[in-house]
Amino acid sequence: MDTRKQAYEILCRVEKDNAYAGLLLRHVQADSREMAQITAMVYETLRNQYLLEAQWHPYIQHKVRRETAVLLNLGVCQLFFMDGVPAYAAINSTVSLAGRKERGFVNAVLRKVQQAGLQMLPDDFEHAGIRYSHPQWLLQMWKAHYGKDKALEIAKADQQPSHVYGRINTLKQGEDLRLDPRCHFVNDLSFTADFPLASDPMLSEGKYVIQDVHSAMVPLLLDVKPGMKVLDVCAAPGTKTQETAMLMENKGEITACDLYPARCELIDQLMQRTGVSIVKTCVHDGRKEWENNPRFDRILLDAPCSGLGDLSHKPEIRYRVSPQSLDEIVRTQKEILDAIAPLLAECGILVYSTCTLNRKENEAQIHAFLQRHPEYQLLKEKTWFPTDGDGFYAAQLIREEKQKRS
Repeated sequence: MDTRKQAYEILCRVEKDNAYAGLLLRHVQADSREMAQITAMVYETLRNQYLLEAQWHPYIQHKVRRETAVLLNLGVCQLFFMDGVPAYAAINSTVSLAGRKERGFVNAVLRKVQQAGLQMLPDDFEHAGIRYSHPQWLLQMWKAHYGKDKALEIAKADQQPSHVYGRINTLKQGEDLRLDPRCHFVNDLSFTADFPLASDPMLSEGKYVIQDVHSAMVPLLLDVKPGMKVLDVCAAPGTKTQETAMLMENKGEITACDLYPARCELIDQLMQRTGVSIVKTCVHDGRKEWENNPRFDRILLDAPCSGLGDLSHKPEIRYRVSPQSLDEIVRTQKEILDAIAPLLAECGILVYSTCTLNRKENEAQIHAFLQRHPEYQLLKEKTWFPTDGDGFYAAQLIREEKQKRS
């Protein structure tokens, strides 16, 4: 298999079709060694896009096609970011992927880049946008929200290969993994492993699910008990739903809804694989009112968000998001929150979470909700930064009894 060609084709689809690299990689047919090479080339190229462009841009005098820019980025990535790839192999293999009319151009540019060596910018905030390949407006937003040092810390963390965590499923004796010396637990539920979690038979047997360590913290805030009635509003692909059912010992009732039938099917498949029988899925637009105004003891809203806490797993997001798109997402979140607010029983708990780092979507969203719905009170809120897992935010709210509000 020509791994470089596979990587190039994936990168072109990410650039031209707004596809996601992770989804495209799932469909690649390759052995484990080839798959590792393709994955590394794709993600290193995406994570370092601005820095890679800065290496070859001084040597061009005209605008290049998008496919050519992708190819040059892939070539420079192999020169400077892929261990064990000789320079001649990086250049020759990249040139071979170019069209006949562009091979001389690609060859000449890459050789100039090789001769000049990697041009690295100072490690300070002013140059962080190119050095760490983040839009400058995004870094400025993080600086305003969390401070300059934290903004730099987030950007640096986004450049590291993401950790893959498993989360045990006690409904299928997943706790036995605690005795497996290949598993390294970071808390009672989550672990890393010395074997590939995505291809191990225990995953298909339902003994664990692949779930970020911070994502797995969110359902704990629901404080569920067996026998409760729970609503999971934007539930797909269902990992938090499954964890909630596990914490309920598979006793009670969970309504898990999502916008599309195919996404509800993903939830059903996960429940079947992991031994969950208390989840009922339904197709529902979370922004719409519910018929008959049902009541739930607990509600989980893992809201649609900009995904700015997940830029190591999904580096392409940083190049697509804009201040305008953030405002649109904030409106959607507000509409969903207002639609589900009447559904929580008195003394019930609502947990709102996102996998983003943006106070407008997180703290400001919740504080505005509390002003519109004085029957709710904030119990706690927490932000997890992407140092040992993905960036997440969660807020735990309680709906007070009417007599306490009067």
